[in-house]
Amino acid sequence: MTDRPLSPPVEKRPADSDVLSPMQSAQREYNAALTRLDHAIQAISRWPDVASSGDTSQLARLNAQWNILPAGAPALGTGVRGRLAGFVWRLLGPALQQQLGFNAALVDHLNRDAAARDRADRSLAEVVSTMREGFEGLVRFESFLVQFLQKITPLVDTKERAVLEAIAELRTVTGIAQRAAASTQRQVERFANELSRGGIDASAPVAPGGASQPEVAEVRNASNAYKYVGFEDRFRGSEEEIRARLEFYVPHFAGAADVLDIGCGRGEFLDLMRAHGIEARGLDLNGAMVDVCRERGLEAVQGDALEYLTSRPDDSLGGLIAVQVVEHLQPDYLVRLLETAFHKLRPGSTIALETINPTCWVAFFESYIRDLTHVRPVHPETLQYLLLASGFNRVEIAYRSPVEDKLQAVAAPRDGASEMLDELIGAFNRNVERLNARMFTYLDFAAIGRRP
Repeated sequence: MTDRPLSPPVEKRPADSDVLSPMQSAQREYNAALTRLDHAIQAISRWPDVASSGDTSQLARLNAQWNILPAGAPALGTGVRGRLAGFVWRLLGPALQQQLGFNAALVDHLNRDAAARDRADRSLAEVVSTMREGFEGLVRFESFLVQFLQKITPLVDTKERAVLEAIAELRTVTGIAQRAAASTQRQVERFANELSRGGIDASAPVAPGGASQPEVAEVRNASNAYKYVGFEDRFRGSEEEIRARLEFYVPHFAGAADVLDIGCGRGEFLDLMRAHGIEARGLDLNGAMVDVCRERGLEAVQGDALEYLTSRPDDSLGGLIAVQVVEHLQPDYLVRLLETAFHKLRPGSTIALETINPTCWVAFFESYIRDLTHVRPVHPETLQYLLLASGFNRVEIAYRSPVEDKLQAVAAPRDGASEMLDELIGAFNRNVERLNARMFTYLDFAAIGRRP
């Protein structure tokens, strides 16, 4: 009678943080390098073609027009016009001759420079062509490399998950072994103390192992108790998560004293009560759970719930809570337990019973049937009726732990394409709503009442 709300095991546990941090860092560096490699391939594929380094379209025109003077000295003639022409030639001739020499030198330089540029362009084109062939080979290699890395990445991820699962399994087995050793040590110490006090009856029937039959059965039950502690540690969630869920019940017991937590488990609710200054005690059939509570400085006892309540005086309890307990009980036991609790609670005290919600299919198939110690699921209306029939009043049903939206069925969008299609989508969405109302509601519920 110990389990809290069960949820599917999470892939990444806080205890794995030391393993995951360097691995995640390496994955980020790997992805960044792969991205840089892909960008380099794209850049190489966009390598530009080599164009001619200069414009030679005007060079032929310069070669044809650089000589601004006719060949030889000009004919000056006689008379006034001849003398005038001679005067002009003597005045302008030296400058024109000088310009002619400049034009000849310039055109010769341009011709030689054009030839050199042409040779350089051809050489550069050959070099670029050779480099392009090399880079194209590199691009092909890098493309194959990217394809290889993309194919090997899922394999590496699979290996990583396998390693993490192996680590989680190893930690679970190690925890079980540690609890087994601690449980065995406690039993050995207890038997040693009883033996020293003469508490073992040597005349009782002896089992093959040397102890009496009742003692053997007790040892077997105690040695198996630690396994359920490991089961809760694996499937319930962390203590921080459980404390956050149980905070909901704290206001219902504000100002109370002598609160009893039946099926206290690891003591999360007892720890909350202590933090809020509320006196509370835990009760659990599992001795290993009780030991966990006591190690945390919490008050807890081992025993049967009905026997414990029967031994208490009437009106002696200021509140009672049982989280994930009633599904472990036979129906007649549950009825007697509620009737007894009514008499042991003081008037005005609160009783809160939380259990798995069997009307939610996800809760039933993911949580209820996982635990072999579950006896019978209890419907919300059934538990509410049992509390009312036992004498409690103002019994309310509080639904807890809603199923995440991302796990629910998704309705189809209405695009308004046609009236017939829109009508089909509407019918489909109504069925999605019905499906969500059955399968994806709340994982747990609590029946909360008060003794008048």
